Amino acid sequence: IALIAHVDHGKTTLVDAMLKQSKVFRNNQMVGELIMDQNALEREKGITIMAKNTAVVYQGVKINIIDTPGHADFSGEVERVVSMADGCLLLVDSIEGPMPQTKFVLRLAMEMGLKPIVVINKVDRR
Repeated sequence: IALIAHVDHGKTTLVDAMLKQSKVFRNNQMVGELIMDQNALEREKGITIMAKNTAVVYQGVKINIIDTPGHADFSGEVERVVSMADGCLLLVDSIEGPMPQTKFVLRLAMEMGLKPIVVINKVDRR
């Protein structure tokens, strides 16, 4: 499953939560935020630049997850990764709504035959 969205709509944070919820880490393991963004430049800028994959097990089923970049400058990376996915979650910020990159990645996913599941994210924001 590819996570696609506009920049800063919560893709990497969602992956963090999924990894923690699925108990990938031991209780005594120290894990911070933005677990998937290990590149120094990604940490500095606070954005995902290169797509990364991980997996969680839910009720005995392994689910492969691909965290994709959200910035328009990395659209080629998103296109490459979406072509490998069987499905996708389209995250939309509840306050900002669909943004230009949201529309681009949605069109891309649909052109590749994926049927996106829309996830309204950051509903706790004001």
